[in-house]
Amino acid sequence: MANEAWQFPSPSPEDTRRTARALAAAAGTDGLVISLVGPLGAGKTVFAKGVAEGCGLDPAAVASPTFVIASEYPLPRGNVFVHVDLYRVESAAELEGAGFLDWLDPGNLVVIEWGDRFPEALPVDRLEISIRRSESPGDGDARAVHALSSGPDSAAVLARWRSSGPGRTTRGIDRLHR
Repeated sequence: MANEAWQFPSPSPEDTRRTARALAAAAGTDGLVISLVGPLGAGKTVFAKGVAEGCGLDPAAVASPTFVIASEYPLPRGNVFVHVDLYRVESAAELEGAGFLDWLDPGNLVVIEWGDRFPEALPVDRLEISIRRSESPGDGDARAVHALSSGPDSAAVLARWRSSGPGRTTRGIDRLHR
């Protein structure tokens, strides 16, 4: 299956959270690994809070886990929402030593900020979401969001997510252009 991609604008932080809530609904109980990519202040934590909210968690309880690498939140369905931050992680070995492989249990929803720091440590089948500030003058808090699936499970989630939101689809691209 070819990689599936979707890009769309997100005019505000509220829209980013709404779209992330829809992604959580699209993932359902299947679980998913989401790699968030973007510069400081792009909206990665806002997106993670939206995914958590879509899972039925209080987004106010979700904070960036920069100093602890990851925070785990039990989900009503018996699995776990794991919010990972690789900003201060020095190596893939450090990530593995923190319990990364345990977080990848089937059915868990894993959101990884700074996922581009150690892509080799991530599962092949994942959803990569790149968030950038809009480059158009006068767009204020607007962001450009690009999502790319890299396997059959993430492609299925992306298709369900895309059917619930704005944007346009591009089929068959091999990677996101950063």
